[in-house]
Amino acid sequence: MNPTIELLKSHRSIRKFQDRKIPRELFEELIRAGQSAATSSHVQAYSIIHVVNPQNRETLAELSGGQRYVAECSDFLVFCADMKRATDAAERAGAEVVRGMTEQLLVASIDAALVAQNVATAAESAGLGLCYIGGIRNNPAKVSELLRLPDHVYPVFGMCLGYPDQNPEVKPRLPLTSILKEDYYQDEQDAELVAEFDATMHTYYQARSGGNKDTNWSEQLKPLFTSKLRPHMRDFLRGKGFEMK
Repeated sequence: MNPTIELLKSHRSIRKFQDRKIPRELFEELIRAGQSAATSSHVQAYSIIHVVNPQNRETLAELSGGQRYVAECSDFLVFCADMKRATDAAERAGAEVVRGMTEQLLVASIDAALVAQNVATAAESAGLGLCYIGGIRNNPAKVSELLRLPDHVYPVFGMCLGYPDQNPEVKPRLPLTSILKEDYYQDEQDAELVAEFDATMHTYYQARSGGNKDTNWSEQLKPLFTSKLRPHMRDFLRGKGFEMK
């Protein structure tokens, strides 16, 4: 395997960081690497908020569910799906712009995810660690108010960046045969493959450093699908102009 593939396969979420700042020049290079990600029709429908203010970092840590590393990492980013810049530009160019389409929401969300993953890979190639923060969507209205996000822009997730102060094991992934389908969707073997993966994850949780857990993949999924997960998101998105027409 080449070094890039090995790097991608070695990803871990880092939640404990050294008290050490990322040099500004390196930080900006990470963002430029992010900008080189694929983007639908060259729309570049994302904005990245670099949260520097310490009090705002503390607030975001609490809004994200009390995740202290949001405040403690070297740099914290909020990746936003942004349809405002592109639609405003098209309007200034003379278009009769239609806003609020579901496809616009999808394009902007996917663009934000792609640019973030480029930033993540660039960061890890430079010896940095990171952790995605989906908890930003726990309180998206308050996050938007704090970051002064206008209509047609919403916070998709955050990202902690910094120099790692821990060395966690790589978490196993589903078997390739479970997620890679040939020609058609096939799930005849899913129950068997998931059972095997549950055994793998149980072994991982029992053996990993930093404490063991008596659980597996399927068990950890149960809370996600036995309650309404972030039911506020639909009304929030519509209120931000993503009407999903």
